[in-house]
Amino acid sequence: MNALDVIRTKRDRGELTDAQIRFFIDGYTAGRIPDEQTSALLMAIVFVGLTPRELATWTAAMIESGSRLDLSSLTRPTVDKHSTGGVGDKVSLPLCPLVAACGAAVPQLSGRGLGHTGGTLDKLEAIAGWRAKLTNEEALRILRDVGAVICAASDDLAPADRKLYALRDVTGTVESIPLIASSIMSKKIAEGTSALVLDIKTGGGAFLPPIELSRELARTMVGIGERNGVRTVALITDMEWPLGRTVGNGIEVEESIEVLAGGGPADLVEVTLAFAREMVALVGLDVDPADVLASGKAMDVWRSMIAAQGGDPDAPLPQANERELVRATARGTLQHLDARAVGNAVWRLGAGRARKEDPVSAAAGVRILVKPGEPVEVGQALLELLADDAARIPDALAALADAFVVSDALFVPRPLVHERISQ
Repeated sequence: MNALDVIRTKRDRGELTDAQIRFFIDGYTAGRIPDEQTSALLMAIVFVGLTPRELATWTAAMIESGSRLDLSSLTRPTVDKHSTGGVGDKVSLPLCPLVAACGAAVPQLSGRGLGHTGGTLDKLEAIAGWRAKLTNEEALRILRDVGAVICAASDDLAPADRKLYALRDVTGTVESIPLIASSIMSKKIAEGTSALVLDIKTGGGAFLPPIELSRELARTMVGIGERNGVRTVALITDMEWPLGRTVGNGIEVEESIEVLAGGGPADLVEVTLAFAREMVALVGLDVDPADVLASGKAMDVWRSMIAAQGGDPDAPLPQANERELVRATARGTLQHLDARAVGNAVWRLGAGRARKEDPVSAAAGVRILVKPGEPVEVGQALLELLADDAARIPDALAALADAFVVSDALFVPRPLVHERISQ
């Protein structure tokens, strides 16, 4: 068996054998197969796709390239949530402690932001002292003691995916549903959780905007989870407009704490509770997360979780040095606020990154002062831009030039949860 034969098989629309897939994944992870040959196979997969059997074997081979977390020592049922990423999507921050307060253990392995979408780890690192990188032993201890942990994946968890993702990022092979699904699910299955709820975004600010692609990705990922013994459900949620009223790192933490304290924007609370209800139902817990949220128990778990990872839950969050207001030029109702444009503006303000190794600002971001459906007067402030460096503001303003639609037309709201997909 050799790499060239595997590439030719997929290029010519053939079906790879299990042995060919395992040979290729093992060889690339170990450095025996070079980047150029792996790039060729990835591009063939982008154009030709993978059959369900090929995808199952491809995902299994990535899981087997490293170790799997053993959560069997936990007395609580385990459940996690994964989002494909969006603008203002801070749901994981209040959700994990809430579901833990309901009685589950939530082992959330999270990532960093790239481009117009934010990253959970970047947000939490706005908290003084908080650590994203934990050993497996530390993560297990926090899960036993607190019930929830949000951290980075260890280096030995699905290392094949880490290498393949880095290569896909620079070879134009990211946009493939089989490759996206196997990348996400290999890490989630390797983390050892028994149940998983997926947040598949749709709309202009989503990674895959058309709902048809969102639906296909959701079905693919649910299928992978179920075939690997992980009870999996997906919700397709809206990302046409930003979620909540903040987009950035520190300010999204601030808004998440408001939710845990019983407040926060209605849309963020609604989506958080929708996922909490799915998660507790998957693991058989008979509890209403809304009642738990109102009781204050989720806030207690949040504070314990932050402290267990070295953070100070009482420390003030970073504040921006520079502020700029974006004002309305027309009167009426705000009909549309482009999520992708807001995400790009936040990136230009310094809160996001173009490359994984780029630093991010904890204080930069955008406060949304008017949400779609709310009335607007001429000269009213719509957004507040926050930055550490005033030189970043003009580029952010340029990104927002066509982000608003204000008119007297009847406002038509969009559903926050479009569909539920399960097997």
